[in-house]
Parts: sequence; structure tokens; C-alpha cells
Amino acid sequence: MDSRAKDTPDSRIVTAGGRIPGQPGAPAFTLTVHDPSSIPVLVSVPHSGRAYPPSLIEGMRHPAHAGLRLEDRYVDVLGKRIADETGAALLVAHAPRAMIDLNRATDDVDWEMVSTPPPPGTATAGLAGRARGGLGLVPRRLPGFGELWKRRIDGADLSARIDDVHEPYHRVLGETLTALRDRWGAALLIDLHSMPPLRARGAEPAARIVVGDRFGASCAGELVGAAFGYLGRSRMPSAHNRPYAGGYVLERHAARKAGLHCLQIEVDRSSYLDSSLTEPGPRLDDMTDVLAGLVRRLAGEVAELGREGDSDRWRMAAE
Repeated sequence: MDSRAKDTPDSRIVTAGGRIPGQPGAPAFTLTVHDPSSIPVLVSVPHSGRAYPPSLIEGMRHPAHAGLRLEDRYVDVLGKRIADETGAALLVAHAPRAMIDLNRATDDVDWEMVSTPPPPGTATAGLAGRARGGLGLVPRRLPGFGELWKRRIDGADLSARIDDVHEPYHRVLGETLTALRDRWGAALLIDLHSMPPLRARGAEPAARIVVGDRFGASCAGELVGAAFGYLGRSRMPSAHNRPYAGGYVLERHAARKAGLHCLQIEVDRSSYLDSSLTEPGPRLDDMTDVLAGLVRRLAGEVAELGREGDSDRWRMAAE
């Protein structure tokens, strides 16, 4: 994290970190925390960045359309509203997903789109992870859209994106989540995303929120149960892990036994954007209320898990 931090009158500390290659002075992300923290929750928003350097736009075949398809459009607005209402910590990426996908591992690369050879020892025989479908660390193509780039990218450019955006973002995310756990005994990361509207299946309405926990690997079951209990009482159609179970962010940062719990939340874009799915819409307030209530509900559960963990540690020490 760099030193560009400022205090606010209400105990918030806002810190800019990383940098966007090709955009001098532009931070890759911003972290907002309360000191002391008021709830054991961190909301992260990795896919809504809209700071496109001129060089990135110039290299894209159809920048306006491709960028819009790749973005979790204005999920950062939802995230900020949730954090303001609940006191959750907030980490928002400003670097666009078109530049680098923060929900992908750094080896999830299609090396055919890089103009220079990969580092020695890099496996290139076949594509792994999401790169096989064109949506790896640097997105290459979109379904029904085709190739995104006019030319291959340089290896030094790829390294700069990793060093200046990806690594500092995940380092700060991990440090913030650990600090919350150390204060509360347990902590929850909510990785906030948006999704195209889903189709209804049978008589059930289409889910407007999908909760992902990597099929139980990234979050305690009681937290998942509390989430669906709350969403059910709110009459919010929701689904569990399908079609989105969570990606690299959850895989990297979840450690249930160490008190680090992670959920991915996907929100139907039509639930908070306008009819064109490009600008905040009339339902933004309603979705904010639902998600803020969810965060408050889960924060209480996480704090209780932390208290139980403290009791277990004291009991083990006594034995």
C-alpha cells in the first residue's frame, strides 16, 4: 500500500494503492477502512474499474462495447453505499478488467496473445483455467463478440500489470482481512460482482442474487445459511453456487480454519441499473437496502463465530 492516505471526520481512513500502467498518477485501487473497525466485514469490488489508459483503449477492437461487456457495471456504487450504511471496509479496483482480471491467478494466461516468450519454466502446452474460454488473466475474447485486441501485448506490459495492479491489490486485501480477523476473532470477505439477468427455470423466478462459497470450501455453513435465511425473508430470489461458485479471490484468501471466510455475491444488473444496463437505475436504492441488510446480518454471525473461536482457544490453552 502506498502512502496516499487521508483521514475523514467520521473515523474512515481512505488509502490509494498500486498504479495503473499508462495512466500516470492513477491509483489501481482504493481501500476505505474504519479505525477502529465497526464490523468484521470487508467488501471487495474487483471488476468495476473504469480508468482506461489511452494506450489500452487504442489497442482494443471495440473499446466501448467490449469494456461494457467486461465490467461489473457500477458495482462500486453499490459497494460504496453498502459500506457507508454498515461500516464495512471497502476495497475498490479502479484498473479495468480489460487490463487485468483480479479474479484470476497470475498463471492463468493465454501466452498466444503475448508477443514475447514466457518466463523460463512456464507451462505453455495447453491453456489452464479460464484462459481456455478467452477470459484469463488478460481477457482475450468474449462469447459472441470475438477477439478483443488489435495486436498481441508485450511481456513487459503484462509484468507491469501484475506488479502494479494485481499483486498490490491482493496483498492489501489479505492484510485487511487478516487485521479484521485479528480484531474480531473471525472475518468475512464479500467479493461483490454483477451478472447478466438469468433465465427462470420452470415456475421458480430467476435468481437476482447468487451466493458462491466454492461449494462449501470458502465459508462456514452457518454464514451461508444465515445469508439465505435473510434473502428468503427479504423475498429476494437467490441461488447457491450456480452458475457462479466463486473464483480466484475466494480460492486465494479463504481460510476457514483460520477464521477467514469468503463469499462471492453476484447481483443481477437489472436490479440496480437502468433498462439499458449502462447507468444506475431506479432500483438502486432497493438493492442497496437488501445488500446492506445482508451485510449487517452476516456481520453479527461473524462476530459470534469470533467469540466462539476465542472460547475454543482459551479452552485448549487450559487443557
